[in-house]
Amino acid sequence: MRKSSTTEVTRESRRLSAGPVSRSVARESEPGRDCPLCPRLAAFREEIRAREPHWFNSPVPPFGDREAALLIVGLAPGLQGANRTGRPFTGDYAGDLLYGTLLEYGFADGVYQARPDDGLRLINCRLGNAVHCVPPQNKPLPIEIKTCRPFLIATRDEMPKLRAVVILGRVAHDTTLKAFGIRAADAPFGHGAEHQAGNIRLFDSYHCSRYNTNTGVLTPAMFKAVFARVKAYLAAS
Repeated sequence: MRKSSTTEVTRESRRLSAGPVSRSVARESEPGRDCPLCPRLAAFREEIRAREPHWFNSPVPPFGDREAALLIVGLAPGLQGANRTGRPFTGDYAGDLLYGTLLEYGFADGVYQARPDDGLRLINCRLGNAVHCVPPQNKPLPIEIKTCRPFLIATRDEMPKLRAVVILGRVAHDTTLKAFGIRAADAPFGHGAEHQAGNIRLFDSYHCSRYNTNTGVLTPAMFKAVFARVKAYLAAS
């Protein structure tokens, strides 16, 4: 099969994420393509668009079925990952570990090839980020996290069958707690920790970034153990 060019992949990513509504118009759970709410992120987005015009370079929408029982919340799109491809966790090392784990535990089907037209399908699972736009140095500011939180809340609220949330990293943990109205003191972050938000179980994990895996903060076995618990919880609920 012919390998798609970067331009073709980007066009396909925009088509898949846009659905029946133009990307220039914000859907309920998404900022628009030219979202101006975070000036620093908007300026960075324009800078990258000028440098890499064939990349996605827009707020990255969630990936997966709104009827899913599992939502995974990351931090923000990676510069050469989701910001380039337009699909969460696609195109960088974090995606290699995440999608490989989802495939192993039955939350995905197909073959992950690090591009949005690889045909990979999520099963009872949806992916999103606390911040929709790529931040400089992969570090969103607190005000940017707060500004983007309504979109995270909208993503949660449009999932009627949601029963579990896997939260990747402390920053995503903190904003997800706020989205659920939970005090930080009542649900401290820790890898493997679990917290209850009504009928939804929250599962904490260290982020599956290359830095965390290279330094041994997170091993594949540690990461897989979280999803084993999620699978068991969903099977029992």
